[in-house]
Amino acid sequence: MCRQLAYLGPPVALRELLVTPPSGLYRQSWAPRLQQHGTVNVDGFGVGWYAEGDPVPARYRRPGPVWADEGFADLTRVVRSGAVLAAVRSATEGCAAGEQAAAPFAAGRWLFAHNGVLPGWPEQLGGLAALLPPAELLSLTARTDSALLWALVLHRLRGGAELGEALADTVREVVKHSEGRLNLLLTDGSSLAATAWGDDLHHRSDPGAVLVASEPGDDRPGWQRVPDRSLLLATADGGVTVLPLDRTH
Repeated sequence: MCRQLAYLGPPVALRELLVTPPSGLYRQSWAPRLQQHGTVNVDGFGVGWYAEGDPVPARYRRPGPVWADEGFADLTRVVRSGAVLAAVRSATEGCAAGEQAAAPFAAGRWLFAHNGVLPGWPEQLGGLAALLPPAELLSLTARTDSALLWALVLHRLRGGAELGEALADTVREVVKHSEGRLNLLLTDGSSLAATAWGDDLHHRSDPGAVLVASEPGDDRPGWQRVPDRSLLLATADGGVTVLPLDRTH
């Protein structure tokens, strides 16, 4: 339902991550190569990045297609970062439109994105909503399945969970209520975690850097597909660990 990407490594212009690759996230907004659900991603986009010495990320989000935004080219040309999370959106039926519904979602030092869908949204997901304190449920950033997932992940992070633990525990709980597609992506600027659950996920490690993406942005060697129902953990030195989700208790 969406395409997303995260990067950790030496500072690089956003353009080199998102626009320059021949099949990068920018092009995936209208011509994804591996997308199984939906054909284009034109219902919003966003990019979040971290500046050196500042643990709180900046974001740029818009409600329409990325290629229609006149400011995006200048932004990606001049902004450099060593930690980036970006996404282009294909909206789930029944979910809200607008900038607030576009990933990445953010709170404090964390950035989050979701590629997938929760069937039965919202009528059949009362059991999931009941897992959140009322104040957190009322403060959802958007009326979308992704925002509900973000609230569930954030609740665990604020309770002290590590990135991978927060994602894995959320996925295990959600599948008790809905057989959704749950490719989640989360970073705090120094490490990242991702789940592959029902959709494609790939990663590539270069010296001192790692890329995690819904699909490769180029045909260079080194891209590896993450097995379905897996948890990926990565650090800025390029280290990647992939674990089956049923073995990450």
